[in-house]
Amino acid sequence: MTSESLQPQGAPARRTVVAAVGAAGLAVALTACGSDDKSSDSSNSSTTQNNSNASSGGSGGDGAAAGSGGTVLAKTSDIPEGGGKVFGSQGVVVTQPTKGEFKAFSSKCTHQGCAVNRIAGGVISCPCHHSEFSATDGSVKKGPATQPLPAKNITVSGDEIKLA
Repeated sequence: MTSESLQPQGAPARRTVVAAVGAAGLAVALTACGSDDKSSDSSNSSTTQNNSNASSGGSGGDGAAAGSGGTVLAKTSDIPEGGGKVFGSQGVVVTQPTKGEFKAFSSKCTHQGCAVNRIAGGVISCPCHHSEFSATDGSVKKGPATQPLPAKNITVSGDEIKLA
């Protein structure tokens, strides 16, 4: 036997192929867990940050800039009482736990960073591993997450909710 490689010239080594496939799989998994998916902005999805002064500009106001007070997220009428809305491009969830009280939280799940996508029955839900958070204070209602959603600062001015 000789010490020459048994691989034909020009063909990648088996180790290289296995490493490349593994890296591609890891990239796909990380993208899925960290995605800031626009589908989270559906009308069924709601979330709110923890600031009773939040307001927002019209429907589809996901990124409209406000004059002096931050980015307009939505109109107060866009956030259902007892529910909320996810603003994926801003990384925030705005909720209205009780009439006229608006809260805002990060839309990034504290378990593995997936974007939360639904608010129903006072619960903010993560689609990846089914963690659930309180729409009132962001606390964990169901794991695997162990940390609450971080509060975000919002202001309510008239009928607009703005990201501070």
